[in-house]
Amino acid sequence: MGALTVGAQAPDFSVETHDGTALQLSELLGRSAVVLFFYPRDFTPGCTAEACAFRDDYTDFAEAGAAVVGVSADSGESHRRFAQHHNLPFPLISDADGTLRKAYGVDKVWGVLPGRVTFVIDRQGTVRNVFDSALFARRHSGDALATVTRLIREDSAQPLAS
Repeated sequence: MGALTVGAQAPDFSVETHDGTALQLSELLGRSAVVLFFYPRDFTPGCTAEACAFRDDYTDFAEAGAAVVGVSADSGESHRRFAQHHNLPFPLISDADGTLRKAYGVDKVWGVLPGRVTFVIDRQGTVRNVFDSALFARRHSGDALATVTRLIREDSAQPLAS
């Protein structure tokens, strides 16, 4: 099937985050762009590096007007421990049944591991960047931040509606 491509509309979803907060994509998009990153598993070396890279860049994302959300099949309890242990300032979503992975077309790597794919979604709900790399976990955050920064430049270059 393959991941959603640039230009596709991001499927809306309504879920509970690791800290019990309700999160709906369409409500977030009203306020900010969204960086949605799918990762294989809490506490593994690559996933920890990826989540910590998003944590380290979080202030830059927030200043750029982008929300960051992580998704894996781990339980809410695992996500709570992972977020607390690594001081992650963004919500994590449990996708135990794979509904979100399926909606976003995030396939398994080598037919075994859940895929590692990051989507940057603009305020209109359009996918503006897809970074799919199982091996370069730390690059997901930098790639997403570069896209968010580009979106800000594009938005500021747009003439105001009269």
